[in-house]
Amino acid sequence: MRDQLQLKKPIVWTIAGSDSGGGAGIQADLLTFADLGCHGCSAITANTAQNTVEVTAINAVSLEVLASQLRALQRDLFPATIKIGLLANAEQVVAVADFLRQLKAVQPVPVIYDPVAVATSGAGLTEGNITATVLAQLMPQCDLVTPNLHELEWLTGASVTGAESIVQAARQLHAQGGTAILVTGGHTQLRAGEVADLLWDGEKADWFIGREVSSTGTHGTGCTLSSAIAACRALGYPLRDACVVGGAYVQRGLRRGNNAHIGAGAGPVGHCGWPLDLIDFPEILVPGEERALDYGFGAAQPLVQGFAQTDSQVLGLYPVVDTVEWLQRLAELGVRTLQLRIKNPGGDLRVQIERAVAIGRTYNLRLFINDYWQLAIECGAYGVHLGQEDLQSADLRAIQAAGLKLGISTHGFYELLLAYRYRPSYLAIGAIYATNTKDMSDQLQGVQKLARMAALLPDYPLVAIGGINMQRASEVIASGVGSIAVVSAITKAEDYKQAVADFNVLLKGKHAEVEPC
Repeated sequence: MRDQLQLKKPIVWTIAGSDSGGGAGIQADLLTFADLGCHGCSAITANTAQNTVEVTAINAVSLEVLASQLRALQRDLFPATIKIGLLANAEQVVAVADFLRQLKAVQPVPVIYDPVAVATSGAGLTEGNITATVLAQLMPQCDLVTPNLHELEWLTGASVTGAESIVQAARQLHAQGGTAILVTGGHTQLRAGEVADLLWDGEKADWFIGREVSSTGTHGTGCTLSSAIAACRALGYPLRDACVVGGAYVQRGLRRGNNAHIGAGAGPVGHCGWPLDLIDFPEILVPGEERALDYGFGAAQPLVQGFAQTDSQVLGLYPVVDTVEWLQRLAELGVRTLQLRIKNPGGDLRVQIERAVAIGRTYNLRLFINDYWQLAIECGAYGVHLGQEDLQSADLRAIQAAGLKLGISTHGFYELLLAYRYRPSYLAIGAIYATNTKDMSDQLQGVQKLARMAALLPDYPLVAIGGINMQRASEVIASGVGSIAVVSAITKAEDYKQAVADFNVLLKGKHAEVEPC
């Protein structure tokens, strides 16, 4: 799989300063791009004189020098994403903003801005005050801004002292610039032992909570995070997926980096490859859990975790059908895992579910009822399958108390991590490929991303779904999932009995072990 990624490297630019000590700036950006499978290009805004203990000079390049780099890159190496770091003065801010307007008129390009302008000590890193110019000129051209707490205070003029003030300042900054805001929390802890980032996109606030990592290799974490997010966006990841993967990449670098010997001060954060360990990924805060109050969430229904387990972590062939008649046919063939998904219910919905439950008991099926959790409980079903949108509306406590198994749909890293917080009976990942049964064109995962997600939960029941047919099944199974959900590959097959037999042959064979990235 690594070879396939190398053949399709997206181009990512960094417009930032050069760190002569090699730990931050364009040096960290280019290392990150390469580590995550992208080709990095750079336009240098300033040559800094620094090492691990001091910054002695910031030498801004002229506007002509900066513009010549940008024009050269545009002519031959058009970007999939752009990351912006240090802009040394107001003139550079205006020049870059003007360039972005012209570039985006040719083709939309995601822009990630890491507002490097204030040192941790509070000292300014720019020539004069560039705040007003950044807010008026640059931020409207950006898709995501990633300030730490010092930078958030610099951009908003607000004092940030706790969770509620962080949320309020992020909302203020979004209102000023119209861009999503990811506030990084490495400079403070709202709860002991936790480091939390806040994402506000104008509609929803998400806290991404990671474990504190004791490390002396912390130089360049902000640059590395923003460039990791830029790389993920270039690879096609949506915003929330890019943010959680970018955060995991930094956590992995803090945990596994071995740079204590570099310099007398804080060494550079490690660049240690694609994050494949769950320990590096954040927990998505869920309203209703006990610590939610510490992060500014109001009272909510308590978080429900831990649902009845299935009798096997490998669920095998998992047809999704829309009629009781199909359930009967497939049960007679020995298919054990099935889902009844009735798209257009009539007045006999309860009767259909009762019949389905009876068939499930006769054939000892793992039968999941899609969506209709109340009827599933009332009819004594084996399990229920819910989508992400159902997690806040369904009575999860009632489902748990009834002993029903619970499956949850996920579409990417963010939703996988969110659904995992509930510890359901299984997690479904999709859509792997385009499908005729549902328009999932904006949520296609592909087998490479599927393998990376499966690596996080190697001992958890995982189901791959979406556009899987006989020709694609082998590479999906090789990703590490224990089950494949199919729809038209069986219900529209010329010979559904043969299709079932062929799928079972593939699934009963040894699961191939492949490198996830």
